[in-house]
This record gives sequence, structure tokens and C-alpha cells, in this order.
Amino acid sequence: MTLQNDPVARIKEKALWMRRRAFKMVYDAQLGHPGGDFSAIDIMATIYFGVLSFDPARPDWAERDRFIMSKGHATGALYTVLCAAGYFPEDWLDTYMQPRSMLNGHPNRNYLPGVETNTGPLGHGLPVATGIAIAGQITNAGFRTFVLTGDGEMQEGSNWEAAMTAGNRNLGNLTWIVDRNRLQQGAGTEETNGLEPLDKKFAAFGWDVVMVDGHDHAALLKVLGAVPGEKPRAIIANTVKGKGVSFMENKANWHHGVPNADQFAAAMKELV
Repeated sequence: MTLQNDPVARIKEKALWMRRRAFKMVYDAQLGHPGGDFSAIDIMATIYFGVLSFDPARPDWAERDRFIMSKGHATGALYTVLCAAGYFPEDWLDTYMQPRSMLNGHPNRNYLPGVETNTGPLGHGLPVATGIAIAGQITNAGFRTFVLTGDGEMQEGSNWEAAMTAGNRNLGNLTWIVDRNRLQQGAGTEETNGLEPLDKKFAAFGWDVVMVDGHDHAALLKVLGAVPGEKPRAIIANTVKGKGVSFMENKANWHHGVPNADQFAAAMKELV
């Protein structure tokens, strides 16, 4: 069976390329957030190469599905998936975080095709996605809206206001994925400001809640590609910060850590 005929194998291939390319970008720039990139990459590869309806030749196509990257610091994951999806050539990735680059530390829709909204200050992505979904509901549009947030981001009150609104309006066209790696800058989420029981909280706000292994491409494809119901859907994706590189996994310092030459070489040997 070819990769084209095996969607899970194709997603896995794309995710590996994204990890290798994103880590090189961080190494070359000596800037970035590789831990959060690596926890989100499998989710994003599945969305773009298994679920999302889009046309890179027409970034503003009215009927496209919308994807909002709320954890805007994870640009290594976002830029590599947009590049792999055909929005811009690969050599643009070499300019990551360089002066006058269109590939900023935080995504800017005025610079880069495929970016739906500017993000970076945490807590903004879900409210924007909720507004887009409301517009789709009012106009009876066929597109779906997906938003990926970090779990530390759940400490922002704006997310809960949006969650309450989405549940009240029965936004079945809205899917919210939480990158639940349990680490934020400097510490664990539960020792910073505990979030559990997250699933019960979402359900209480009127959401259909699903939990999934955020690195299992087949499981992700099943839950992300499911036919929308009447309620908005919250997918709690259990992930590992730094997934794929042994010395990075579950280490808070890799939230914004950058590799030296030896670490870069060691990581690339593992990412095969």
C-alpha cells in the first residue's frame, strides 16, 4: 500500500519531517519553543493531512475549514505544517525569526498565507475561533473551525468565557483540541494552577468531550474526522512535551530551550 492510500502512514511521514525541520529551524535561529512544537506536531499533521478542507492556492477560499493555532509560540509546528501543506516554499523556513522574516516568533496573518489570525498572547485563539464558528452558524456555512490551545493556556479566563458561549450556542461546527502535555513554562500545570478534572469542566460548559492519545495518528484521525454533532467538541489530547527526543521529553526547560551542536546531532539521530 502506498503512502497516498494509507492516510495514517502519510500523516506519520509528515509528522516526522515536521519534527526534523522544526528542530533545525530552532537550532539555526537559536530561538523557539521546541518542547511545545513536538507535543503538538502529531495533532497538526493529522488535522492538515487527514481532516481539514483547504486550498493553499486560495488561502482566502470562503468554504475552507479554519484552523486557529492559539498556542502561538509553537510556530515551529505551525510553519512546518503550512509549508508541507503547500502554502509557501521550504526555503522560507530558513528565514525563521530572522530580521524582516515573514516567519515571526508569533504568527502574523498579514505576513504569511494560511495563518487565520495573529496569536501569541495566550487565551485569544478560542475566543476568535468561537466567533468564526458563530458566523458560520448564522450564515449556514459548511466549514468547520478547529482551534488548538495549550493546557497552561486554560488558566486564562477568556477561554472559559468562550467555552460558555460556544456551549450555550450549540456550536457543533467548532472543535477545540487541548495539547495536554501537563507542562508550561517553568513547571507543571497542576502545581501552577490545577486544571483537573478538565473533562468534567468542559462537559459542564455544554461540550461533547473526548480524550485521546495525542501521538496516536489513527486515534487522532478518528476523533478529529468524526461527523460534527449538535454540541461543540472538546478533544483533550494527552501528549508529551518534547515527544520524539528522549532528552527533551517531559522536561519543562525545553519549553523554550534551544539545542547546542551536540544536542542537535543527538536529536536528529533519534528522529528517524
